[in-house]
Amino acid sequence: MPLSKQKPPTWFWIVAVLLLLWAAAGMFALFAHLTVDAKALAAMSDYDRAFYLKLPVWFDFFYWLAVLPALSGSMALLRRSRKAREVYIVSLIGVIAQFGWVFGATDLIAVKGAAATVPFPLFIFLMAIVQVWFAGIAIKRRWIS
Repeated sequence: MPLSKQKPPTWFWIVAVLLLLWAAAGMFALFAHLTVDAKALAAMSDYDRAFYLKLPVWFDFFYWLAVLPALSGSMALLRRSRKAREVYIVSLIGVIAQFGWVFGATDLIAVKGAAATVPFPLFIFLMAIVQVWFAGIAIKRRWIS
């Protein structure tokens, strides 16, 4: 697909690289989640250990769905492909499903409190929205095509 003739400003590239780094951090967090071993489980509180062990089988799928498309979207953004927005939307869906279940179907907030559990997932959700918005701006300004 040909690149747009409209040259993106320098700050576009800075934001795109930061989004790539954010997605890479998400991949690292996913890897850490998937590779929890007996030693890591033993170091958890009783509640956290029980919470982790009771995660539904499909939870990992939505974790992947939140993280992998974010990484793909960031790479598409750096390649100046409009597909970035589409895959960022998929990532947003994964984030909503993942944290929707965590906060809607568990007692996490009741046990640990909103102040301890909500801020970072809320930040993740806002970042997913920013990714979709930023890709949309880039399409509208013809920085990606």
